[in-house]
Amino acid sequence: MKGLRKFFKYDNVGLLFALPAFLYMLVFVGYPILSNIVLSVQDVTVRNLAKGVKKFIGLQNYAVLFQDEVFRLTIVNTLKFTVYSLLFQFLIGFALAVFFNQNFSLAKPIRGLLMIPWMIPMTITALIFKFMFSTDVGIINYLLQSIGLIRENIEWLTNPGIALGCVIFANVWIGIPFNTILLSTGLTTIPQELYESAAIDGANSIQRFFKITLPLLRSTIESVLVLGFIYTFKCYDLVYVMTSGGPVNSTHLMSTYSYKLSFEMFDYSKGSAAANVLLVILMIVGAVYLKITMKGEND
Repeated sequence: MKGLRKFFKYDNVGLLFALPAFLYMLVFVGYPILSNIVLSVQDVTVRNLAKGVKKFIGLQNYAVLFQDEVFRLTIVNTLKFTVYSLLFQFLIGFALAVFFNQNFSLAKPIRGLLMIPWMIPMTITALIFKFMFSTDVGIINYLLQSIGLIRENIEWLTNPGIALGCVIFANVWIGIPFNTILLSTGLTTIPQELYESAAIDGANSIQRFFKITLPLLRSTIESVLVLGFIYTFKCYDLVYVMTSGGPVNSTHLMSTYSYKLSFEMFDYSKGSAAANVLLVILMIVGAVYLKITMKGEND
C-alpha cells in the first residue's frame, strides 16, 4: 500500500490513463510488426503453410527480393510517385493557402470546401479517377476530343509510359487540401504587424514573402513535407483500385507489390520482407521528423 500511495503522490496516475492506449498499440500494432519480422526470416508459402513447416532461412528472402527486377522497379516507382506528388501537392497547396489567407469575402467557406477531396474515402476517389481516365467512356478523353486536342482516345491507364503519371495526378488532387489547410493554419500564426512594419521600411511583397513568411513557416513546412512523405510513400488503395500495379508493373509501388507477393503469389515470407523494407524506410523518415521537431522546440 505504501508503494501504491507513493505512486499516486508523484502524479503518476496519468500513466494509468495512457495504459489502455499502450495495450491497444502493443496488441494491434506491435505484435503484427514483430510477427511480420519473424515471418520474413522464414520460408512460408502456400505449399508448406498447411503442413505447419516454418523453416528459418535468415536474410535469404531479403537477398532474393533485392535481386528481383520488379521489386527494384517498385522502389523507383515509389520514389517517383512520392517526390512528384509531394512537389505538386506542396506548391499548389502553398499557393492556395497564401491566396485564401487574404481578406476577401467567402475566403473561409471556400477554403472549407477544399477539404472535400481529402475527406472522400480513398477507394471512392480512386474509382472516380479510374472512370475519368477510362479509354472509351472516360471524361478526360471526351473533353480533349471536344476541344480538338486529340483525335483518338488515349489509353491513360493501360499505357506503361503514362499510367503512373495518371495515378500521381489523382494523388496530387487528394493531397492538395491537406497541404492547404496546414499551411493556412501556419500563416494565421504570423503576426500582421511584421508585414506592416516591413512595408513601412520599404520591403516589397516578394521581400516580405522570403524574409518573413518562409522563415516563420519553416516548422510548418517541415511537418507538412515529412507527414506528406509518410502518407504518400505507403500509399496502397489508390494505386490498387486504379491500376492494380499494371500495366506491366509500371505502377507497382512497394506497398502494392508486397500485397501481390503475399496474397496473389502466396509467397508470404517474401511479401513480409518487402513490407519490412517499407517499414524501415518510414521509420527512418519518422526519426528524422522527430529530430527536426525536437530541434525546433529547443530553438
